[in-house]
Amino acid sequence: MMKKAKVLYVMQEITPYVEETPMSYIGRHLPQGIQERNREIRTFMPRYGTISERRNQLHEVIRLSGMNLIIDDNDHPLIIKVASIQQARMQVYFIDNEDFFHRKALYVDKSGTFFDDNDERIIFFARGVLETVKKLGWAPDIVHCHGWFTTLTPLYIKRSFKDNPLFNESKVVLSLYDDDFNESLSKEFTKKLKYDKIRETDLKNYKQNNYEGLIKGAIDHADAFIIASEKVNPEIEKYARKQKKPLLEYKNTDEYIDAYNEFYNQLIDLSE
Repeated sequence: MMKKAKVLYVMQEITPYVEETPMSYIGRHLPQGIQERNREIRTFMPRYGTISERRNQLHEVIRLSGMNLIIDDNDHPLIIKVASIQQARMQVYFIDNEDFFHRKALYVDKSGTFFDDNDERIIFFARGVLETVKKLGWAPDIVHCHGWFTTLTPLYIKRSFKDNPLFNESKVVLSLYDDDFNESLSKEFTKKLKYDKIRETDLKNYKQNNYEGLIKGAIDHADAFIIASEKVNPEIEKYARKQKKPLLEYKNTDEYIDAYNEFYNQLIDLSE
């Protein structure tokens, strides 16, 4: 009998909580489709300030909230909220914090300027997801990351959480999208990124402080890749293919869920 895999989705965007894009569409429909194929899922995204808590019926999960995450010597309270997509019979967990996620925008301000704390926001998000999964005591077989906002998750799983029994067998899948940005992250980014068991050599690509560095850093620590957009940054695609790790080619919207599900099967077989 096929193993009932547990799949953790770390999503940058999920519709209807943010406007529909190809990524947020996958964020909404992939977890449902995988759950309907007899998988157990957990799905996380940031609680951006543009999300109406009342309209979407978000509520705080008190037993999971209350932890403080320290970034650059500053304490940031971790608040966990949850909402249900009723027709999909699926829950979405939201990583929230007043400093990072209560502004009325996703990644840039009204003038189109990249938020100067986006580096800390993605650190907080990645660590917040993993600390919450730890509190849930839920061991994912697959961790599937979508979007540049999730690109620190592979690093933390493979380094800081590698000895945790919940994560030491997890296979990390990174979807590659055409979600490039041109701005740079803070010059202090890699200093803030340093955390338990992370070595200087783990940070070589992240030191670029830009989109390409983030994605390449995630590629370094992921176990497998999916080409999720028809066209992705050619330099990034080339870097991923050079790794000689499992890679799933682009699939259109009619066939991607079954293809992803089969890809997960292959990865889980490799780990047994």
